[in-house]
Amino acid sequence: MRAIGRIIADVADTDVTVLIRGECGAGKDHVARAIHAASARREHPFVKVNCAAVPVESLESELFGHERGAFTGAHRMKPGQFELADQGTIYLDEIAELPLALQAKLLHVLQDLRFTRVGSCRSVGVDTRVIAATSQDLEDAIVRGEFRPDLYDRLNLVEIQVPPLRERPEEIPALVAEFLAKFNAQYGRSKEISPAAMGRLIERPWPGNVRELENVIRRLVVLDREQALDAVVGEARGASGPPVRRPAPESLWEVGRRGAREAEHRVETLLDKIAEHRLAPSGRV
Repeated sequence: MRAIGRIIADVADTDVTVLIRGECGAGKDHVARAIHAASARREHPFVKVNCAAVPVESLESELFGHERGAFTGAHRMKPGQFELADQGTIYLDEIAELPLALQAKLLHVLQDLRFTRVGSCRSVGVDTRVIAATSQDLEDAIVRGEFRPDLYDRLNLVEIQVPPLRERPEEIPALVAEFLAKFNAQYGRSKEISPAAMGRLIERPWPGNVRELENVIRRLVVLDREQALDAVVGEARGASGPPVRRPAPESLWEVGRRGAREAEHRVETLLDKIAEHRLAPSGRV
């Protein structure tokens, strides 16, 4: 991560757009916040928008705001996240989920730093730095026609690739110390990690990356203090090897489908027996 730290230091005092790439939970949010914290905009808002978490029909209003009466339920004017991030940084997570129509509007904002709210004809100017992130293959999305190449070029002025946690196990002790301090303070605890438990944490593959590690440490901190923390670490995902995946519970549709298949199989078996009975010789002369 030292190379990432150098890039952050180089770009922090500029306003260039940055595209952060990496697996889910790898720490892209931390990189975006580090860029903002090291920039001249650090005293102004850092606004995060998860493009995958906002319904498509609400995304334009969420980003750019709307005027009163713009649509059913718009009882008052509402500023969008771009306006709220004025003078600061807006962080667009999962940018690949942005619909093509909004990609064109975002491109216009990046070029002119102006946009119109939904239901308005008046242009609004903003001074906002844009950082985007994705866990998807944008180049493949461009080939499929799902992502605009001109927006890709505009966002990808500086690219930061965040490696998965399994490729940087040397950082786990520092992350564990950070999360322990955070959650001990939050929950009024004084939990510690034994060297043996730390060794097991370092050996894990962590398919959920930094987010999974953070959730495990949070759970360990809030457990009953009489439970040995190093023993709980062994129980969290098994003493060694990859995490044990339990089968997900069946949905009602899956239960119904399985029942229909079983009933169909019983009917076919019964018909076969009837056919065999009819074809069998009766034994009479």
